[in-house]
Amino acid sequence: MNNEIHIYNSLKNQIELFKPIKEGEIGIYVCGPTVYSSSHMGHARSAIVFDVIVRFLRQVGYKVNYVRNFTDIDDKIIDQANKLNSTSTEIANKYKAEYIQDMKNLGCISPDHQPCVSENINEIIELISVIIDKGHAYSANGDVYFDIEKFSDYGKLSNQSTEAMLSNTRIELNPNKKNDLDFALWKNAKPGEPSWESPWGKGRPGWHIECSAMSCKYLGEQFDIHGGGRDLIFPHHENEIAQSECISNKNFANYWIHNGLININKEKMSKSIGNIVNIKDALERWNKNLIRIFFLSHHYRTPVDLSEEKLIEVEKSLKKLSKKITQSKADKSDDFEKAWKKCMSDDFNTAKAFGIFFKYANEGKLSLNNSKNLEEFENVMGISGWRDIISENKNIEINQIEIESIISERNIARERKDWAKADELRSKAEEMGVTLIDHGKNTEWTIKNQ
Repeated sequence: MNNEIHIYNSLKNQIELFKPIKEGEIGIYVCGPTVYSSSHMGHARSAIVFDVIVRFLRQVGYKVNYVRNFTDIDDKIIDQANKLNSTSTEIANKYKAEYIQDMKNLGCISPDHQPCVSENINEIIELISVIIDKGHAYSANGDVYFDIEKFSDYGKLSNQSTEAMLSNTRIELNPNKKNDLDFALWKNAKPGEPSWESPWGKGRPGWHIECSAMSCKYLGEQFDIHGGGRDLIFPHHENEIAQSECISNKNFANYWIHNGLININKEKMSKSIGNIVNIKDALERWNKNLIRIFFLSHHYRTPVDLSEEKLIEVEKSLKKLSKKITQSKADKSDDFEKAWKKCMSDDFNTAKAFGIFFKYANEGKLSLNNSKNLEEFENVMGISGWRDIISENKNIEINQIEIESIISERNIARERKDWAKADELRSKAEEMGVTLIDHGKNTEWTIKNQ
């Protein structure tokens, strides 16, 4: 490989030169969604970040084995199934299919493998058995727990003492545990829950063990890159390391990459606040390339504040940029490729890469005459065709007073739980070229994408 790549490794909290285990090949595992509800813009950001990382690594010549899992067995899925008088399988399958479609609509490439927990129960049971045999876990009344006292490096990823973990995190208190921080590898079956036979009785896997089992199956007991949102550092990724390395005595993953989280209008995105923006709803408001460019204009490790105003500003800038590229007569810009790839080789810095892109375009150095330069950049960023979309005419005659009246009437219907009336009013707004987006009890509107 001609490109030296440096990565910020969360495990060491520093930038390091990337050296793959096997020359020319990279194994990367990214934690995917728990499929109990529609995926939101936090999922979108993480997916886009790792989509571009994989695209770039392949572009510079690496053979990448990209794995992203689905958690389709979980307390949240069971709770949702009970709430909707459905089954865990039906809920998981519904939202798994929705997520796959959301990823396609966002322009993300499909991972090489997308394993589900339910398809890997045997592998999980086998792994738990080995951990017990090694003396790192114990069975108690049908549950199996990992004994953190037996793993001396516990806390090395999150860089926390056990005292800090106990004070900073909600921990499941259970009299079956030796230590409050011990975590479940296997959960004893409860009435009405999905369960499987095991050496410890009928039950189901704990959350953390699934990723250790599936990453080992597809990438081996040691691989190059593990990724996910920074909210997964503790306890999920910390626990993955413990239960994997206690067996192999090797680094579970050599490099840990964690993307920053998002806020909505300067507030943390949270179900309790009611400001969750689903991917499906966002794509009704904004074009996928606009969403991708917005996220990629920030370094992946930084938090991002998502708002209508900021997306509108990005769209305005892109319209100007598209015009400049169309009008430019430049024939060659060989140093553009070198400049943006240098940025990407420095911890996948898409923000700087887009800064280079904007600079060259504004200076008239990028044109349709040197489309190869443009296309290579656009392919890595996953934004092919952005100029066509940005250039679309979206001037629609909107009666704002009538729209506000529809929203007011619809909010009354929602309060009365008259969902048929609420849907009817939403459809009426859509016929007027407007998309309604609910944030808890509040509703915003925007001009629908054409």
